[in-house]
Amino acid sequence: MREHSRKSTPRADEPAPAVWTGRATNRFQWVAAVAGAAFMALGITLAVESPWTSGIAALLMAVIGCVAAGLLVLFGTLAFVHVAVKVDDRAMEVRCGHMGVPRRRILLTQVVGADFAPSVTPRQWGGWGYRWRPEKGTAVIVRRGEGLVLRLGDGLTFTVTVDDAESAVRVIRARLRDTAPPVPPAATGV
Repeated sequence: MREHSRKSTPRADEPAPAVWTGRATNRFQWVAAVAGAAFMALGITLAVESPWTSGIAALLMAVIGCVAAGLLVLFGTLAFVHVAVKVDDRAMEVRCGHMGVPRRRILLTQVVGADFAPSVTPRQWGGWGYRWRPEKGTAVIVRRGEGLVLRLGDGLTFTVTVDDAESAVRVIRARLRDTAPPVPPAATGV
């Protein structure tokens, strides 16, 4: 099986690779992860070296609040430091972060079209991460820039920011052409 690499972007007249892979990264998310770790450290420091004299309830609330906020920020941002996209002959799979979670697999039989979006921004979807908007569909946004938009059979879309999205669109369109059922001939009226 051939895999797509950045150096061998398929042109429109070339056959699609057996497997296309792409990635997108947002290094800014590491800053937010460090902030989450700092919140956790603050909570632990408060628990261990607490000079609080106002009571155990206030201390407990501060410690739990700092640790919980730190965990949410830390794990929430690490899940969206990068995204990996893989397109094969049956499906497109999107994996987020280092553990590959959240993960979404969309069968190409559910896809009616693929479009290139030259400028996808977190503002269009309400922020970074795994997003859902009832009127649009779902998206995985890890950075601003080019993206891939799948039009699904249910009328909604799935958008993902990924490097070299134009190449992914060409591969998906080729797969959709290859799997499209033959069109019956039109009636001639004779």
